[in-house]
Amino acid sequence: MGCDKYVIIALVSVVGLIIPASGQNAAQDYVNAHNGPRSQVGVGPVSWNPTLATYALNYANTMTGSCNLTHSTGPYGENLAKGSSSSFTGVSAVNLWAAEKQYYDHANNCCIGTNQCLHYTQLVWHDSTQIGCARVRCNNGWYFVICSYQQPGNWEGESPY
Repeated sequence: MGCDKYVIIALVSVVGLIIPASGQNAAQDYVNAHNGPRSQVGVGPVSWNPTLATYALNYANTMTGSCNLTHSTGPYGENLAKGSSSSFTGVSAVNLWAAEKQYYDHANNCCIGTNQCLHYTQLVWHDSTQIGCARVRCNNGWYFVICSYQQPGNWEGESPY
């Protein structure tokens, strides 16, 4: 099965669909949530990078007014998500990105149809070995999550693994 060629900016928004969880916003929580899907496809683990975490937090803080899923256009790879419930944790966001695996056609290196899979491919990108993430509460009560990746992924024509 081939894939249609679409250029899609993949953004995720969730409205109250997350099962409550305690914590799950610490650095190690983000690392563990990333390393599970990465190990499933034979990609090495990521480690926490405080510089990336600072970058992510600084950018997240600029989004508290709008809570829009707008990319920073900075030097790092990036995944964004937002959710309306306080139970929308950093791990919840990573799990949403990982769930896009079902829409990734590895044989043809593309997303299936018009489905989003670019969060997933960034999450498992072989050269992305360091992450830094942040979660902030927006003025409207929603939660904004960002993970920054070094090296960035999703290079056209390259496979994530």
